[in-house]
Amino acid sequence: MSGRLRLAGALGVALLMLSIGVVVGVVWQTSRADDPHRPSVTDIGFAQDMSAHHDQAILMANSLSRTVAPEITGLADRIVVAQTAETATMRGWLTWFGSPVTSDHPMSWMSTAGGHDHPGGSPQRSTPDTAPMPGMASIDELGRLSVAQGRAAEILFLQLMIRHHQGGLEMATAAYNDPRTSTTTKQFAMTMIGDQGDEIGQMTLLLHARNSRPLPA
Repeated sequence: MSGRLRLAGALGVALLMLSIGVVVGVVWQTSRADDPHRPSVTDIGFAQDMSAHHDQAILMANSLSRTVAPEITGLADRIVVAQTAETATMRGWLTWFGSPVTSDHPMSWMSTAGGHDHPGGSPQRSTPDTAPMPGMASIDELGRLSVAQGRAAEILFLQLMIRHHQGGLEMATAAYNDPRTSTTTKQFAMTMIGDQGDEIGQMTLLLHARNSRPLPA
């Protein structure tokens, strides 16, 4: 499938899932009408930050050279479709609730996981600095991936995406275990944990077949 057709398909999925996300938001709000604390800062923060995290995974998958083996291309295409759909769903929630799609304080919900909200819904913060988003590739790494070819591209893509998925698992696990998290977000986080865990296993096998190892977490 060409890059243009792949992008068009992903955009079509995104528009569909954005609509679904808004519908889910309606159902969520209706079912939580008696609970003024929903959606919580964790629900909002997770949707904002995981969407941004997914954006980079989609960028990496779309940056991958078409000179790589078909099994790597297929994996990259599946990541684009799956994470485009998930991102659109989460941004559909945010749109319905009138929240920004990006956070002014990324990862603040995760740094206070298990804590309590201040009156008015603002999260407590232990430091004025925001925590780095786990698993993200650097600008230099993204640049190297964009020009890599063949086997070198395969290895770098797998290494970066394994580390990226590990960071996503950390975020999804934190959201799932946070007592402030709604059932809807917990279910979504659990799906991500299962899907990305499976993909980490697949990518690790593909990397070992190329006599290479994952990057340090």
